[in-house]
Amino acid sequence: MEQEMLYTEAVELLKGMIAIPSVSREEAGTAELIAGFLSSRGIPVERLHNNVWARNRWYDPAKPTILLNSHHDTVKPNPAYTRDPFIPGVEGDRLYGLGSNDAGASGVSLLAAFRHFYDRKDLKYNLVVAITAEEENSGSNGLEAVIPHLGPIDFAIVGEPTQMQLAIAERGLVVIDCVARGRAGHAAREEGDNAIYHALPDIEWFRTFRFPKESDLFGAVKMTVTIINAGSQHNVVPAECRFTVDIRVTDRYTNEEVIDEIRRHVSCDVIPRSTRLKPSSIDPSHPVVQAGLALGRTTYGSPTTSDQALLDVPSLKLGVGDSARSHSADEYVHLSEIREGIGLYIGILERIV
Repeated sequence: MEQEMLYTEAVELLKGMIAIPSVSREEAGTAELIAGFLSSRGIPVERLHNNVWARNRWYDPAKPTILLNSHHDTVKPNPAYTRDPFIPGVEGDRLYGLGSNDAGASGVSLLAAFRHFYDRKDLKYNLVVAITAEEENSGSNGLEAVIPHLGPIDFAIVGEPTQMQLAIAERGLVVIDCVARGRAGHAAREEGDNAIYHALPDIEWFRTFRFPKESDLFGAVKMTVTIINAGSQHNVVPAECRFTVDIRVTDRYTNEEVIDEIRRHVSCDVIPRSTRLKPSSIDPSHPVVQAGLALGRTTYGSPTTSDQALLDVPSLKLGVGDSARSHSADEYVHLSEIREGIGLYIGILERIV
């Protein structure tokens, strides 16, 4: 199909998505819209929960497969919005609306690229496009639920706002809850064993420790104590002090290796909430990265997490818009970014498939 028609239809689809509230776990309306969009154009659609995916017409199980993935759920509207977040408004080159930048523009652009190749018989790769749910809350009924139904995947392009630059690595995320224990007593007497005092050396360790292996893209693993709770009233020595640590893991460690290292150094109990949001990366020599470089793109490491963390195959984060606009009030994407994004997705895939 001509790219201008793909662009026009992508923008209209994105406007429709903006107009339907799709906060994580409440995306049924946009899932129905996306499924209908593909079905009305003769493309068979599969759906699980609020996830929608499709395969190219001449899908061949004997061929390797590329996954094109983005998400259609959003965060709740930022309280500072000055316009209705669910009314798609165009002013000049800007399309305003919740989810326009993160990550609706990437989703509709990947769908356009998929449609460009859909009828081609001569592809060396299969293409599977999956527009999935629950990315913003790292839910289990999003991409994670779909992966077993997609068949073998060789590598993936994950659509998130990167200004169409090549994010060849992404930090993982581990959140741990730590518990330092003491013994309760009356604060007026020499009683008890203050759990806060036991927590302090561990908190200081989290503040100062540096993991020995540093990433070329990210530098050191980053650990930040973000929440602390202890005590019930002023005259009772607390028996327990709880604190939470946000850990951004680089491509030099697995989440499990980081947790093991922490437990070797601290005396408090360490309880990970999850280890599923893994650091991810793709070799700079991979054909999809080289294709992007040939089209004038640059590589970098992304500090933010996405559904890329759920994939066990090489993946490139590449998408329309600017991450700095994500979750902001009066979110917008430039229409010219969508047009450019469709062209770049097609141009990169042309060099591979």
